[in-house]
Amino acid sequence: MSYAIGALLAPSSSPTFLPLVNSTASVELEQGVKPIEDGYKWRLVLAYEGTRYSGWQYQQSPPTVQCALEKALTQATKLQRKDLSLVGASRTDAGVHAWGQVAHFFTPFNYDNLEDIHAALNGLLPSDIRVREISPASAEFHARFSVKSKIYHYKIYNDSIMDPFQRHFAYHSIYKLNSAVMKEATKYFVGKHDFSAFANSSHNDRVPDPVKHIFRFDLKEMGALLQLEVEGTGFLYRQVRNMVALLLQIGREAIPPNIVAHILESRDREELAKYSLSAPPHGLCLVSINYNESHLLPPPGCPANSFGRYHTIRKCKVPFFL
Repeated sequence: MSYAIGALLAPSSSPTFLPLVNSTASVELEQGVKPIEDGYKWRLVLAYEGTRYSGWQYQQSPPTVQCALEKALTQATKLQRKDLSLVGASRTDAGVHAWGQVAHFFTPFNYDNLEDIHAALNGLLPSDIRVREISPASAEFHARFSVKSKIYHYKIYNDSIMDPFQRHFAYHSIYKLNSAVMKEATKYFVGKHDFSAFANSSHNDRVPDPVKHIFRFDLKEMGALLQLEVEGTGFLYRQVRNMVALLLQIGREAIPPNIVAHILESRDREELAKYSLSAPPHGLCLVSINYNESHLLPPPGCPANSFGRYHTIRKCKVPFFL
């Protein structure tokens, strides 16, 4: 289960400082590490339709999801971007959606309740981005480094005619897919493997560990809609879309299921390119992120989590004519 904490509105009264974040703690920034003095860490659970965004990652030429979120946070908290130190759990690509993206940020002040800031953030954000939950986070919690596993879904609409209501959220395959052989092929991905062959080169300076553990890789059939569900400790750049692309070729019966083992063993991206290219981004969704439970424990003296609130209609007097 994921938790989120958010500071949406700067408090009107003088802020109260509690030792939620130790003065020796540090926050990861895109350009280095910033020391944090006594303050508060908040966790957000986010949902967004990635259609019109160039991914999550902040960049100078928007729109990106992180840019939109930071703009709303700076307006709501009256803090600068460098002070918020927003960090996301997953750097989703352009066009990729999310239901369970997680991020954390900092404020130098505490909040009595999080419902007001929650409502304010969603009021400032565009309609295709929503904060689902805000919660206090402990000093140990880190949106990226506390992750135990991530779950992605990829939707494929397998019919001769595309459902127009699915066009932004599912890849349209006009080839009849053999789901049985696709299910057989997914088994080769499960376990601990070097996924170098399924990773595209990244502009990120850091060299990620190519060894990942896939806990499960399921295929669910819902009429014409096929949903691939994969859970793992982490994923390399475009790894999920590259695995899906190969499964599509296998489903078309162009290549056998055991080709997966051959490509994994090669550890060579060019070997995969002989059989498939990346699947389009719009079928992919980051569904949820699982964390180390000890890092999710709420800090002392913190407000309750906010999951949003319903509006209510005030009772009115009965009309005199009734």
